[in-house]
Amino acid sequence: MNGIGAQVTLVTGGTRGIGAAISLELARAGHDIVASFHSDDGAAEALRAHVLELGRRCLTVRADVATAAGVEQLFDAALDEFGYLTGLVNNAGATMHVGALAGTPAEVIRSVIDVNLTGTILCARRAVQAMSTESGGRGGTIVNISSAAATLGSAGEYVHYAAAKAGVDALTLGLAREVAAAGIRVNGVAPGTIRTGIHAAAGDPGRPDRVAARVPLGRAGEPEDIAPTVAYLFTPAAAYITGTTIRVAGGL
Repeated sequence: MNGIGAQVTLVTGGTRGIGAAISLELARAGHDIVASFHSDDGAAEALRAHVLELGRRCLTVRADVATAAGVEQLFDAALDEFGYLTGLVNNAGATMHVGALAGTPAEVIRSVIDVNLTGTILCARRAVQAMSTESGGRGGTIVNISSAAATLGSAGEYVHYAAAKAGVDALTLGLAREVAAAGIRVNGVAPGTIRTGIHAAAGDPGRPDRVAARVPLGRAGEPEDIAPTVAYLFTPAAAYITGTTIRVAGGL
């Protein structure tokens, strides 16, 4: 990073599941954390307390990152609190429904695309505005959380979600090339099936156990399987990596 001070990283959906694991992993690595959340105040307070115990600063912000207004609210709060940003993890996501596309309600499809793709694009756009060295920022790192579904297609489960995550992969590649000269690296991490609340929220809490037999490593993943790879992408060891999506999916 350019300038003086800690890395300040914003993690969307950063208080539960994969997002919480990422927030804590980055805090252990010396980052101050801004974590957005949608509605679970208890999880937000628990995450904040844990980050503070690790000796880092933490701001939690209730915001709907699927909307332009929510994204502006989130980034304004982060910049008001810390004065600058050096990182973004676009983690917020949801499948909302499990089943064939023909039986998926249109409003669910639109909501899934808004959360997983539109929100990711809007947050990346705002992060570039804040971090670009061409406009006075310190440079930084963006990590987009994709999914193995983007290349597997997830037929019969959530094709709509897979399509949105494929869009995230395209964003990662294109934006990385667009902002490299502005001091910003953009990469992705594509998890496989991970034990989080995303499955119960879509009406299929037993999905991780049900699909574990498909995974060559023989198990569903845990949030802690994903967080170290995300954190690695913020380190000097990853300084020559941009435009790449790393798959962490147990062999799928």
